[in-house]
Amino acid sequence: LAIAIIGGAVLFATNQSPTKSIFGYRYYTVLTPSMTPTYKVGDLVFVKLCSAEAVEIGDVITFHPSRDGDAYLTHRVVEKYDNYQGTNLTAFRTKGDANSTADAFLIDEERLIGTVKFCIPKVGYIIRFVQLRWYFVVPLIIMIFVFFELLDRYFEGEEDKVEKTAGETEEKPDSEETH
Repeated sequence: LAIAIIGGAVLFATNQSPTKSIFGYRYYTVLTPSMTPTYKVGDLVFVKLCSAEAVEIGDVITFHPSRDGDAYLTHRVVEKYDNYQGTNLTAFRTKGDANSTADAFLIDEERLIGTVKFCIPKVGYIIRFVQLRWYFVVPLIIMIFVFFELLDRYFEGEEDKVEKTAGETEEKPDSEETH
């Protein structure tokens, strides 16, 4: 499971597509405590890509807070504006569960990524570590593989010794009876 998670993280991190997803889901590591107690720092949240029409008040969404950045935020929708100011765009007012006030900015549908569907606590720490320190993780995985291969070869040799000794003890009683 750990190798699958790490492998998936590496493949996902190296994919340069801005719309990358796995079966329509993207995952993000929670980096700030703004959604505590619902989501804590280090949790891995899975976001289902969706349109603005599918989002309802009370949903937790992930979005880009600005048009020109790679950053993202995950906050709860507290207000939804259909056809905001006659622009035919849907806009959202959001708020972090731990924050006392709503965000000062509105999020338009073009910056929406999707809604959070589920979370795996603390796994985000592992994913983040692999993404930021892949040069450390790759040799570590190779060393673990070599260790288990050497362990397998060592015990394989021990089994041969045990079989050989068992075979010798079985032959001795036969040879004594023949005398």
